[in-house]
Amino acid sequence: MKAFCRACYEAARQTGGEVIEFRISDGPTPNFHQAIIAYRDRTIAVVCIRSTTLLPLAVPRVIEFTPVRESGPLAFVDSPDLANALAPAPGFRMLTAAELEGPIDIAKWPSISRHDVRYWLPQTLGEGLFNYWD
Repeated sequence: MKAFCRACYEAARQTGGEVIEFRISDGPTPNFHQAIIAYRDRTIAVVCIRSTTLLPLAVPRVIEFTPVRESGPLAFVDSPDLANALAPAPGFRMLTAAELEGPIDIAKWPSISRHDVRYWLPQTLGEGLFNYWD
């Protein structure tokens, strides 16, 4: 978690953004944390699965149950400047929106639970990796 926070602060600094919040998930779902980086014209979430070091970029999501909890797949986005600033972070791997919106291939992703795939029937890699199911 410390490395994730450090990488996000450094990437925000390099790209003219500001980390305004860390949304930490401590329940079973969602299975990811978010660092919210604000820019003058947009806000982007750097997402990190709790059990891996995969980093995609997405539209920020609410994690708390109240007043309302969002559900459904994340909306992944590309931000080349931010992705390039995060890419050198030791131990992390950036994922693009195109990768995450593509088909799920269990053979290439052993960390994805076969049980979850059978139960939830994710249609994309992003849905398979980033669980936001209630």
